[in-house]
Amino acid sequence: MTKTFIMDDDAVDISKIPYRTLNTGDKIPGIGMGTFGSDRYSAEELAESVRGGLRVGYRLIDCAEVYDNEKLIGDVIKEALDEGLSREELFIISKVWNNHHDPKDVYNSCVQSIKDLNCEYLDAYFVHWPFRNHHEAFADISDRDKNSRPYSHEEFMETWRAMEDLVEKGLVRNLGVSNVTIPKLKLILRDAKIKPALNEMELHPRFQQGELFQYSLDNDIQPVGYAPLGSPNRPERDKTEDDYSDWDHPVIERLANKYNVHPSSICLKWAVQRGQIPIPLSSKRKNYLANLKCVTEDLLTPREFDDIRSVERDNRLIKGHVFLWEGATDWRDLWDIDGTIPGWNGYGS
Repeated sequence: MTKTFIMDDDAVDISKIPYRTLNTGDKIPGIGMGTFGSDRYSAEELAESVRGGLRVGYRLIDCAEVYDNEKLIGDVIKEALDEGLSREELFIISKVWNNHHDPKDVYNSCVQSIKDLNCEYLDAYFVHWPFRNHHEAFADISDRDKNSRPYSHEEFMETWRAMEDLVEKGLVRNLGVSNVTIPKLKLILRDAKIKPALNEMELHPRFQQGELFQYSLDNDIQPVGYAPLGSPNRPERDKTEDDYSDWDHPVIERLANKYNVHPSSICLKWAVQRGQIPIPLSSKRKNYLANLKCVTEDLLTPREFDDIRSVERDNRLIKGHVFLWEGATDWRDLWDIDGTIPGWNGYGS
């Protein structure tokens, strides 16, 4: 007897959720559920959010081995599949962590994530950061791994070849990069046999990354936006006095008042209409339901959408201090601010 996965009575009509088509031809939901809880949410809390999220209509789950919650999330996924949810309905993402970039570790990490997530294969697998620079959990802003060093394209491509092998083995359907810059992405595209289908980056109204966003689109790479709400619950180490709040900007406040929604809903409407895939996180049902519902109704007018361009402040919130190497000037060295890659050895030039 065929089982039917039971949705909640107030679930969002899945047919109204926008989908994007990747350069591989695969379809991906236009909004997903993030699972990075930093030091604020337990693995149990986030697994419960995924359980509820599936019941209200989420079908994209963004995971990573370093989040240390894939096993519990996998239990939820197995439960849903056993109750009749089709694996083909889900789009499950995971990411290889920085200390597992060695090719043999890439394979083992991927297999472990698939096992933990109970998902048979990954719809997308990302290189989480383009560095092999590791840090311990809950590292302080001043902590440094003595083995950290600048970006090495040669090392990255060793990792990428192992990622490509995962596709050829049928373990992964799509590959993704994350936290890269245009200079790094140009090199990756030049040398990759299987080019990225997705690019996960920080994206919110105060940090729109127009050039990287457009460069990704121009190369048929789908942008995925983390911290789409301005990341109010990001790790304390990433907070500085000169950070802006997306929610407090007059344009965002005005639109929130007009639509009678929380400012976060305006951030998400803008993100989806712009063409990026936001992956907001919330542990509260009313919030993750509202996040999904808001992108299916009351779309911003072209004028309102255009008004949000004025909210841009080049305000990167996830700065990445803990990945710096000895001799780096500051966190800006991670992001190739002047268009060059600090310390790059010119491999393959």
